[in-house]
Amino acid sequence: MKQEEQQLDTLNALAPQVCRAELVKCCGSTRWAERMAAARPFDDINSMLEHADKIWWELDAEDWLEAFSHHPKIGEKKAAVVQSAEAARWSEQEQSAARTVEEETRAELVALNRAYEERFGFIFIVCATGKTGEEMLALLKERLRNDKDTELRIAAEEQRRITHLRLRKLLEQ
Repeated sequence: MKQEEQQLDTLNALAPQVCRAELVKCCGSTRWAERMAAARPFDDINSMLEHADKIWWELDAEDWLEAFSHHPKIGEKKAAVVQSAEAARWSEQEQSAARTVEEETRAELVALNRAYEERFGFIFIVCATGKTGEEMLALLKERLRNDKDTELRIAAEEQRRITHLRLRKLLEQ
């Protein structure tokens, strides 16, 4: 049995409150984690990801905003709310490229992150894995042109992608 399958079996067998705590590491929405824990057992990773998506898109904006608050701003290390050590480590890995940019780019990221949050009322969420700091800056500039409803949906999709990556990481431990 592969490690991923073993970890999925372990996740399926956890007590509900322990499972919710593990799942919150992947997506900061309490309601999402509760519903995911209740949806177990998952047959395989694809089934788990399908449930994750279905539950995510059934949530409302308040739940999405809760999930967003569990991420540090691009280029920063701390989220607005306390993250588990594991989630903080994942954020660090995902955003590593943003910390290796030139000072001018970093300063622009900070300024535009502030402008984004003032405009939309939530932090800029992007699935940063595999993106350079310059790519994230270009996306930030582009997304600042959106209206709030459009941007909320885009941010929710980015959160969904991050959640998929983190669910896989959870099963790789």
